[in-house]
Amino acid sequence: MRSIRLFAAGFLIIVSASILSAQDNKVSNLAAAPPNLVVLLHQEIQQGKTTERQKLESAISRACDRLETPSHWIDLQSLTGAQEALFFDPFDSFEDLGKSKIEWGQFFTAHPELARMQEEIEGLVASDRTIIAARRNDLGYLADSIDLSEARYMRVLDIRLFPGHENDFIEAIKILADAYAKIQADTPWVVYQVDVGVPTPAFLVFMPMPELKPNDDLLSWRANLVEAEGEQAADTFQRIAREAFASTETNLYAVRPEMSHVSKEFAANDPEFWTHYTMPDPVPADIQQKAKQSATH
Repeated sequence: MRSIRLFAAGFLIIVSASILSAQDNKVSNLAAAPPNLVVLLHQEIQQGKTTERQKLESAISRACDRLETPSHWIDLQSLTGAQEALFFDPFDSFEDLGKSKIEWGQFFTAHPELARMQEEIEGLVASDRTIIAARRNDLGYLADSIDLSEARYMRVLDIRLFPGHENDFIEAIKILADAYAKIQADTPWVVYQVDVGVPTPAFLVFMPMPELKPNDDLLSWRANLVEAEGEQAADTFQRIAREAFASTETNLYAVRPEMSHVSKEFAANDPEFWTHYTMPDPVPADIQQKAKQSATH
């Protein structure tokens, strides 16, 4: 029962937070829209190796900013839950993902110094797991207005279902979407269905945030839902949580631009944030050599 109550509170934090937020409507950056497919790499770093890992990741990130790379990523660092790094890698399709894997192999062959640094990072990882999830365009709320380049924090809700209860989850999240619409909430969220990496049916809800303020008021979730949808809808939501959800976990992450690698189009709305680095810039030797060659031609 405790996990169900935590789920209900965590899931409906989104409703409470959306009421508190008052963002101006604007045209979103299409290059920074939530992707069709996302690869999530969770990495737990060996104790005492976090700083070393961060220096290596930052160096690779800056080197990749100078080169044509097969894909991009956003680095997220956990603020709650297990201490881990989470790579958010966007793709258009599984075909795009497969092509990227081949091209990254060719990329590291062409840049052996970066390949060596990547191997050093992998040697610092205590454990990792990869999840691939597809965007559910029929779920979420105002998802098309999301601009990931404006995110400074990311709340991630991981819902694992009992087999055969996918439709129950869809019903629950649509109750929330209806509540959002009725209270005219303007904080969006996007839903992904896990396709690879989890043995049971699972969904991920991402809530990008420009600041932590939307997390302040977390206690009035049921009152907000009752106000928008009525007591019966709130009871239905809790029944579904009790019967359909095997487990849930809500965690908060901070965006780390110095260890991310995004496109110029992605960063266009706030290039200062995405290109501001606080660490020294140890450019790998092969990248330096290529830069010198380009300068002489």
